[in-house]
Amino acid sequence: MHVHELFDLTGKTAIVTGGGRGLGEQIAIGFAEAGANVVLCSRKVEACQQVATHLQEYGVQTLALSCDIANPDDVQHVVTETVAHFGTIDILVNNSGATWGAPVTDMPLDAWKKVMDTNVTGTFLMSQAVGRVMIERKSGGKIINIASVAGLGGVDPRAMDAIGYNTSKGAVITFTKDLAVKWGPHHINVNAIAPGFFPTKMSKALIERGGDLLLAGTPLRRFGSDDDLKGAAVFLASRASDYVTGDVLIVDGGQSAQ
Repeated sequence: MHVHELFDLTGKTAIVTGGGRGLGEQIAIGFAEAGANVVLCSRKVEACQQVATHLQEYGVQTLALSCDIANPDDVQHVVTETVAHFGTIDILVNNSGATWGAPVTDMPLDAWKKVMDTNVTGTFLMSQAVGRVMIERKSGGKIINIASVAGLGGVDPRAMDAIGYNTSKGAVITFTKDLAVKWGPHHINVNAIAPGFFPTKMSKALIERGGDLLLAGTPLRRFGSDDDLKGAAVFLASRASDYVTGDVLIVDGGQSAQ
């Protein structure tokens, strides 16, 4: 198979949670550029609709849906509508996320629960619902969980004081590895991407406060760009990664190498 074919997503259908902005939007654009039809979902469906309209310029079909990924009914609605519209689901990107910055001693319990419900429970619910479709249809598929370098170990609180977020991303990494083992026999590849620091709405305040410290700890001395996650996502969604599962692909400018 030619290398261009290995990375081609033409005719595939992908769901990207949190696809209306930030990293989710970047991944969705990468998929559309590679030929995939893309379903975008988040609680703010208007943002997803705007991105969906833009993606149609690449000649692919799109769908924008409202979804709170911590709500099982919302999750099932997205899966049902995707199958009804496209006939199948080939790729799932669990990108929706939440964070809360506070010292450990001041972290509100409600905030902790919100972060864990979105980042961990939401990833579980979406994977479960999509996995049922892939297993029942014996079609296999690719699941990509968006973790973070913050989930690889401790983080200097001067740069990032968000223990709930860091803990949740560590859980996503373990979830990824365990699910890969359990669903490998069904030909479902489960991998994670651990991004470093990208300028997004979620990271804006963090970068404004500790950007110099973050850059000093990044060998490439820059933050992630609007294109730096596309290649990793397309690789893990395509046939190029058919023999890769249970892995965490780190995209952080070398930060975790130190």
